Amino acid sequence: MTRRLHFYNVIQVLLIVILAIALSACESRQNDLNQYVSSVLQRPADPIEPVPSILVSDTFNYDPTDLRDPFLVETRNEIANSTGDGPRPDADRRREYLERFPLDTLRMVGTLARSETDNWGLVQDTDGVVHRVSENNYLGQNHGRISAVLGDRVILIELLPDGNGGWLEREASLSIEEQI
Repeated sequence: MTRRLHFYNVIQVLLIVILAIALSACESRQNDLNQYVSSVLQRPADPIEPVPSILVSDTFNYDPTDLRDPFLVETRNEIANSTGDGPRPDADRRREYLERFPLDTLRMVGTLARSETDNWGLVQDTDGVVHRVSENNYLGQNHGRISAVLGDRVILIELLPDGNGGWLEREASLSIEEQI
């Protein structure tokens, strides 16, 4: 047992000697670092570039009093007063329920068919209510009239203002999405 204690004492002394040597080596490295830092601090600082001046831009006053508000839906008077020979929405037509929703918020969920020519599309609104639609019904906020109901999609023609007082036709569709 005393032999074992003697062995542990020798190891302890050896470890203390190694630790003292390692710490003395760290101190010499620390001195080198301190000398380098002091030499860098004694160098003169490089001049700092002045802050660039701010360029003043010309101001522009926007006066939209005579212009149409791009965020408002057209009223019946605007539709009736529109110029141009092309297509135009019927200002006297009673708007259908699904015309209050943007087209991208509506989902086609299925179709019903009584015969080859008598097809209905099933369209779900944002509240989750499913509506039955057929040709000549209207969808979306762009006066979209359904032109065909196919097995996997509803095709409609939308009327969009062209910015010059007329209207442009654009084909759009609402398709059944595959759910994974």
